[in-house]
Amino acid sequence: MKTEVNICGIKFKNPVVTASGTYGFGDEYGQFYDISRLGAVCVKGLTLAKRDGNIPPRIAETPSGILNSVGLQNPGVDAFISDYLPRLIDKGATVIANISGNSIEDYCEMAKRLAGTKTHMLEMNISCPNVKQGGMAFGTNPDTVYEITKEVKKYAAQPLIVKLSPNVTDITQTAKAAEAGGADAISLINTLTGMKIDINTRKPILYNNIGGLSGPAVKPVAVRMVWQCRNAVSIPIIGMGGIASGEDAIEFMLAGANAVAVGTYNFVNPNACIDVINGIEDYMKKHNIDDINDIVGKVILNG
Repeated sequence: MKTEVNICGIKFKNPVVTASGTYGFGDEYGQFYDISRLGAVCVKGLTLAKRDGNIPPRIAETPSGILNSVGLQNPGVDAFISDYLPRLIDKGATVIANISGNSIEDYCEMAKRLAGTKTHMLEMNISCPNVKQGGMAFGTNPDTVYEITKEVKKYAAQPLIVKLSPNVTDITQTAKAAEAGGADAISLINTLTGMKIDINTRKPILYNNIGGLSGPAVKPVAVRMVWQCRNAVSIPIIGMGGIASGEDAIEFMLAGANAVAVGTYNFVNPNACIDVINGIEDYMKKHNIDDINDIVGKVILNG
């Protein structure tokens, strides 16, 4: 069976990637299994300077998921390059660096700093607030998506993945804008905006009031958006949102994802990614599938 997938010229052993923000830099999960078994490791979101993140509480459980408002806590891009990246490369991981910023200049500078490193791909998180445009997230406006993608692409030595926000009216418009701006691939979905209130104190659970919803609750929304984007763009898609099994991963691939990312379920089961890989292989055996790429976008619609 062939489980290898090719995303923008980068070969993954299998279609399973870790979702940024849920896997740190691989150190903890490396105690459970050999992380080189993964298709790729997408590391915690990086910013130009070190960030301590938001004031706690910043995690709240919800039915079939969690709300998070961690606030991009990370050691900064330079510390990643000097301390964390070498360890990932030594372990044989294919590395995707997720970058975040509050201005186009932030993103461009990080792309420049990562250009000469052994990072295999960049994933650009455009759900961040654009401070020069009144705080509106980059990813909510197709024109802004096009602009930031076009500018960052000038400095990106590695293939550029644009991570799309689901908090829009029509995700196909931002997908098309990313492709037009030069994105080599897109990933989706990022978290859905949500809120949880303590009815006794009448205050939101999260100090930041609102957060991003992830986990199984968002999966149907994510599958639908992947399917829509597959019919809107021709570049590769990495699908994510509530994946907890091989069956979930196959569903995303049938909808049009070329690869999938496992996120929140890593907190529940540290072996989640390996279980998903094994589940994909079991499905292939059961259905006599020789090449996992053959099922991408092969959903059979009703009517």
